[in-house]
Amino acid sequence: MKKRESVTHIMTKNVMTLNITDSLEQAESLMKKHKIRHIPVVSGDKLVGMLSLTDLLRISFVDHYGEQETSMDTVVYDILTISQVMVANPEAVTKDQTIREVAEMLATKEYHALPVVDGDTLVGIVTTTDLINYLLDQY
Repeated sequence: MKKRESVTHIMTKNVMTLNITDSLEQAESLMKKHKIRHIPVVSGDKLVGMLSLTDLLRISFVDHYGEQETSMDTVVYDILTISQVMVANPEAVTKDQTIREVAEMLATKEYHALPVVDGDTLVGIVTTTDLINYLLDQY
């Protein structure tokens, strides 16, 4: 295991993103289509927020979200905007940070995904799943 390996080695580079002006319905659709649980929210190239499936579940009236579930109760989607539901100005990591540094953040904070930035520009996302897959590759 390389101790100084950059997070760019394990991050997802082709990141699905939402624009700050997109709808919550678009967000849910994107999550379902690509089977993802976290989507960075951008304005242009600049990271402005992070939206998770948990955020959507918190505002919906659904008891569970599984394969049998065809759609959440989306009445609230017409009332709220992405900027009202997302985590604004999320903590991010830089592309130069090490996998170890990112692992420490994921282990000590309540995050399951962190956007990866170069300055203000989003360049990737790293999740706990990415980290676990990296560790599995070591064995």
